[in-house]
Amino acid sequence: MPPLAGEAIAPLLVQLDGWNVVDNHHLEKQYKLTNFVEALDLVNRIGAIAEEQNHHPDIFLAWGKVGVKIWTHKINGLTESDFIFAAKCDASRAGMVAR
Repeated sequence: MPPLAGEAIAPLLVQLDGWNVVDNHHLEKQYKLTNFVEALDLVNRIGAIAEEQNHHPDIFLAWGKVGVKIWTHKINGLTESDFIFAAKCDASRAGMVAR
């Protein structure tokens, strides 16, 4: 399967909130949180999703910040599943707000 590019990316990206496509290669987003504990909680939530799906993003953790970079390593680019995973990351973050 070839990686998605150009016109194939746009309709998927508009369904996400705050994600950026970088060089038609990967998705990235930075979440802002109120402290380190919340940031670590989000990292753990995203990590659990990654393990469940066997789809492992790069995750950056800092005080009040979590950065996520997603792409499909096997094809070194984007697939539809990367966009689905990004939406699951957002849903995980939304679940934190609801508690």
